[in-house]
Amino acid sequence: MSEIYFTIAGTNHHHGQEFIEPDMPVKLIKEPDNEVDSEAIKVEMRGIGQIGYVANSPYTVLGESMSAGRLYDKIGDEASGKVLYVLPRGVLCVLDEESVAKE
Repeated sequence: MSEIYFTIAGTNHHHGQEFIEPDMPVKLIKEPDNEVDSEAIKVEMRGIGQIGYVANSPYTVLGESMSAGRLYDKIGDEASGKVLYVLPRGVLCVLDEESVAKE
């Protein structure tokens, strides 16, 4: 299976991204009741809580990342991943292989 990448966006609305480093684990949690985006996936870190959302706009998705809309049906209610790169416009991550829903 090829790796699935996603971008964390909106970190400036939470704790910023200055503390985020490569290899840090992240937890993805679907928010089906989100009033703004029915395919919203929030991103949390242990001990900190929410740090942002999986990007869901062509303006916020970096590189070969999947948008939240494309990723939504590939994971269960929760998934995990890890940080690859911290970039000025977002945090690029990779989904843990065991988080991918079996079809």
